[in-house]
Amino acid sequence: MRTISINLNHKAYLREPESTELGRRIIKESILLIDQLGFEQFTFKKLAAVINSTEASIYRYFENKHKLLVYLVSWYWAWVDYRVTFHTNNLLDPRQRLSRAIDVITASSTDDSATAHIDESALYRIVIVESSKVYLTKEVDTDNKEGYFLEYKRLCHRIAEMVLDMNPGYTYPHALISTMLEAAHQQLFFAQHLPSLTEIKGTQRSPEEAASFLKHLVFAAIDHPA
Repeated sequence: MRTISINLNHKAYLREPESTELGRRIIKESILLIDQLGFEQFTFKKLAAVINSTEASIYRYFENKHKLLVYLVSWYWAWVDYRVTFHTNNLLDPRQRLSRAIDVITASSTDDSATAHIDESALYRIVIVESSKVYLTKEVDTDNKEGYFLEYKRLCHRIAEMVLDMNPGYTYPHALISTMLEAAHQQLFFAQHLPSLTEIKGTQRSPEEAASFLKHLVFAAIDHPA
């Protein structure tokens, strides 16, 4: 069976959680607990009780729960970036690469058996609901200088390069792709919870429908720029 390991060289943590069994348990159970309780109700004390450890042991890995959320969101984007690269690497046609990348992004709500200790379905729900708390802060500029958003920016840049491969003269590749990445999450969320805001239905085919809409949006912009 295929296995992958996502390691972040990241200032959000004090100790790389992937390097120890306890660290991996912290990541695994924090995802499940935040998904269950919401970030506001989540605490290190509650997490310590779940993993049968102490708050002090968690603080050895993360300074506070905001830094933990930064790590989880960064891990998610690094994982999506890995999957986009894996599924587009052998495609020569730039239109096919971009189309496949959109398929991968809209399917990112599905759990990946290659990462045994991470529930990507739960992490996806956390990213949808909580990820804006990572960057909509007074410290966003400082955090940006610390590299907290590199994984998201790297993915956006990778796909923006596909746009330029299709149309080197296109003026807004990063704006288009960052809009598409946000819309991919929003449309699937709307389909499940606010259906009057989208034509995409909250069914098992939602990712395919979302991909179809996003391809229409992206390719129309690239093929017929203003």
